[in-house]
This record gives sequence, structure tokens and C-alpha cells, in this order.
Amino acid sequence: MATNVDFDLQKFRVSEAPCTVYYIPEFISAFEEQMLIQNILNAPKPKWTQLKRRRLQNWGGLPHPKGMIAETMPQWLSSSVDKVAQLQVFGDNKPNHVLINEYLPGQGIMAHTDGPLFYPTVTTISCGSHTVLEFFKPRNNDDLERRSDQAESESCDMRREVVVSLLLEPRSLVIVQDDMYSQMLHSIAERSVDQVSSETNIANRAACAKRFQEDGCFERDTRYSLTIRHVPKTRKFNFKF
Repeated sequence: MATNVDFDLQKFRVSEAPCTVYYIPEFISAFEEQMLIQNILNAPKPKWTQLKRRRLQNWGGLPHPKGMIAETMPQWLSSSVDKVAQLQVFGDNKPNHVLINEYLPGQGIMAHTDGPLFYPTVTTISCGSHTVLEFFKPRNNDDLERRSDQAESESCDMRREVVVSLLLEPRSLVIVQDDMYSQMLHSIAERSVDQVSSETNIANRAACAKRFQEDGCFERDTRYSLTIRHVPKTRKFNFKF
């Protein structure tokens, strides 16, 4: 999908969501998707961090409260980062960090927030498979402090009421801002099949492909998510001799 200064983001706003969410289907082409997956899988083994329920890669640096030591973004990611930057959803800032998660069928992530290390906007490109992203109201203030790494240790038996869900198709871009970012938690349920119907409260269903317009069960495949964000606090590495 071409992006330029005349691009009207408001056309892609999810009106059924309680706060600011944009959903852009086919944001990247099938060829771009294929190249991204190929480069993700070809990344050096040390770039992978293995967690209990998934594995991930950090590009651009490692976010830290004292400041992220900025690293050069690899060329194979630059096109996607630039494409998101053209949307100008980070104010006057440009995205400088990409978190890549690999989700095998049946894998997910427990409810969490992205936290204060990032500009309060998150953009995510999906590759390889669809998934369903669920949003929840916090049960208490401690809930809002729960980060994605802490979510790994949360019991799977802790149940929450879903406020709204988004169906993320392959090659799509989702943008989450404002209270949807700062006042809600989000998660991906650990299941290999997603049931889609009028009862599942999928806010962006009307914007999805025809096959998702009909009620049914849809099997997940391996999915790679590219979460593209801006880290305001960065620093340069100081060499000491």
C-alpha cells in the first residue's frame, strides 16, 4: 500500500473501538511480507531471545529506563520503518525501534501494557498469519505496571473480561494510541484456532477480508509481528580506554 503526505489515516480509524485505533489491511505487499519473514529467519542466532511462550528479536537497541543505546536499523527493516514513519503517528518523531515476536500456533502473550519507555503510540505489522488481539480494562493500578516481560510469568488461569478485540490479518498494520495505549492492557490468547462470529466483538471485522466476514473457525499459522515504536530517551555508547 502506497503512503504519502496526502494519505488520510482517518479513513482507517476503527469506529467500534472505545479509543483511538487504526487498522490498515494490506499495508505491505505479499512480496514484502515474504522478504521480511526470510530476513527474520536468517538473522544471527544471538539476535533471538527465547522466552517461555515465544521468542523475539530487538532491532534499533534495547529500551532501558536510563536510555536506549541506539543501533543502526538493518537495511531489510528500513523500508517498513520508513513506511510507518510516513504516517506521522509519532508526532515530530521517527520510529527508532522494532520488536519482532515469533508466535507459533497455540502461542500468545498475557495481558500487559507497553509502558512509559515508548512514545504513547504502538504500530504493528503482522506477517505469516492472522491473530486476534484482545484488550482489557485494568483491575487495579498494578495491572497498568505490567510489562510484556512480566506477563510471561502470569498464570494462564487469571481470567479477564475482554473489552474489545481486533483481528489482525497478514500484511496489515494496526496503530494504537491515547487511552487504548495507556489505560488498557492487551494480550493474545494461547490458542491455535480463532472463532469469529457476531458474538466475538471484533471491532474491525468489517475492514477484514471476505473470508472473515462469515462466521467460522480459523486456524493460526506461525506469525511474525513487527512492533515499530519510538523510544524518546536514547544515548550513545561511550567507549572507555
